[in-house]
Amino acid sequence: MTQWTPASWRDKPVEQMPTYKDKQALENVERELSSLPPLVFAGEARNLQQNLADVAQGKAFLLQGGDCAESFAEFNANKIRDTFRVILQMSVVLTYAGALPIVKMGRIAGQFAKPRSSDNETQNGITLPSYRGDNINGFEFTEESRKHDPERMLKAYHQSSATLNLLRAFAKGGYADLNRVHKWNLGFIKNSPLGERYKDLADRIDEALHFMSACGVTSQTVPQIYQTDFYTSHEALLLNYEEALTRIDSLTGEYYDCSAHFLWIGARTHQNDHAQIEFVKGIKNPLGLKCSPDLDPDELLRLIDTLNPENIPGRLTLITRMGHKQVEEKLTPLIRAVEKEGRSVVWSCDPMHANIIKSSTGYKTRNFEHILSEMRQFFAIHKAEGTHPGGVHFEMTGQNVTECIGGAEEITDEDLSSRYHTHCDPRLNANQSLELAFLIAKELKDVKQRNEIDPILVDAAE
Repeated sequence: MTQWTPASWRDKPVEQMPTYKDKQALENVERELSSLPPLVFAGEARNLQQNLADVAQGKAFLLQGGDCAESFAEFNANKIRDTFRVILQMSVVLTYAGALPIVKMGRIAGQFAKPRSSDNETQNGITLPSYRGDNINGFEFTEESRKHDPERMLKAYHQSSATLNLLRAFAKGGYADLNRVHKWNLGFIKNSPLGERYKDLADRIDEALHFMSACGVTSQTVPQIYQTDFYTSHEALLLNYEEALTRIDSLTGEYYDCSAHFLWIGARTHQNDHAQIEFVKGIKNPLGLKCSPDLDPDELLRLIDTLNPENIPGRLTLITRMGHKQVEEKLTPLIRAVEKEGRSVVWSCDPMHANIIKSSTGYKTRNFEHILSEMRQFFAIHKAEGTHPGGVHFEMTGQNVTECIGGAEEITDEDLSSRYHTHCDPRLNANQSLELAFLIAKELKDVKQRNEIDPILVDAAE
């Protein structure tokens, strides 16, 4: 068996990777990236894995969300702040409803590369390379823009570094204060067409915060009230970039990919003998694996054996993306196979990626009701199987975009053109994201009640 190294992926078949014509320029960029400071630290990744171990054991819940693909052009402090803010708002609602710690993770500070269904795109009789994300080529349909340019990896690194600096300041500097976040939610409820539906939960959170304050639990006395832990994640797709940012941890002597705390493998690149799986199996970061309807139980078990051979809790998150019409048929066999073999995993629901449709106006979109349907079925299946529905994974933004139809705002096909800003897939806007949080809260409340009742049932049975 060949010993793993950060470069051993280069000897494997590879999918969804760019073709760089100037090999010397690529080597120069890889060398420069290798000399730059890490974006995250091994200790942070270990903390995240411990948090995810709690999720795997039913003691916490994972909230992962952010951009489909980050953009160089849209990079600004307000956009970062608004996405972070929405995730905080969602987490407060979910924490109260489920009485569980919420592990907060963004698709941010590195989510640039995107897999594509075709290597090329044709417009008006002209064929050019497909857009693969800003760290590979440009979105504009010109020969110069669509050229695969390794220099873009350096820009992605520096933008990720600046994003992380701001996120750390927000997370630890008081912006995440529970009382501040709750006031934002009250504003959402006041202005939402469905505000009355969520007012009861918001009022109970309000009462809890006032009670805590009366007991002396305030942002002045308890740091957890005004700060939080926030982790970054992206798809491990552009392996030249990932290898260059892989470092040996001075404390453990183990390899960590220091481009993000958490890396996931997409449904298009999870072949067990291919490059992406070869790369991530050797790093010690917690990992995610996207599970599509085409993934059969035996293949999933082989991938779990490869990615988590020691069955370490929190090491592997299975992110299911089945589509609202196939959830029960496709997810149930996977859960049963994993449970039968005693594998420790986090189960997370991505209700976005298998629910893309084309609108009557020609835009690629998603229907809010389809997203909600897949999410509800995810919770129902785990309830039936006696397993923990561990998390949710959304493509979302803090901006007031019109990319997904439906929701309380009743965005229609005709509305999409007004603020359709995504370069890749359609995202939930801030209000749609918060609406989902209140709807998920109902499901988590049910999980909480089951967890409270189960010990009584066990005692009675004994």
